[in-house]
Amino acid sequence: MANQQGRELKEFNRIYREMDWLYHTLALHAGLSDSAMFILYALAEMGGGCLQKDIATTYGISRQTINSATKKLRQEGIITLTRGRKRDMHMHLTAAGEQLVKEKIFPIIELENRSFSLMSPEECETLLKLTEKYYLIFKELCTDIYIKKREEL
Repeated sequence: MANQQGRELKEFNRIYREMDWLYHTLALHAGLSDSAMFILYALAEMGGGCLQKDIATTYGISRQTINSATKKLRQEGIITLTRGRKRDMHMHLTAAGEQLVKEKIFPIIELENRSFSLMSPEECETLLKLTEKYYLIFKELCTDIYIKKREEL
């Protein structure tokens, strides 16, 4: 089967994989799994008391992965859970978790912010607009294919 990818798609995928590798490396350097880092990042971003399902939705991580990482973080005394409505579980950082976020997650956020600050405001806006446009087009095409295939069944 011939390679069906165009040059732009290959380059986009290369950049995406390198970004993914970079975050994986940052997680390892922090002594965290990828999913633990995303949970702690989400708690830093969303604030304490966010729901496990919100983290799964926001970061595109399966609930099972979130549950597994949450269990480990609880055992390590990094987070606590409180029950919300129905089966909702709210995540909160412990004092040790707050310290870990301060030492390991905030520096990553600072680097991300610094990366944007080293681009012009116009470059930042262009990056965001084009990334969002690509995502929306791709999402629409995926939805069209999914709906068409489902209707055929």
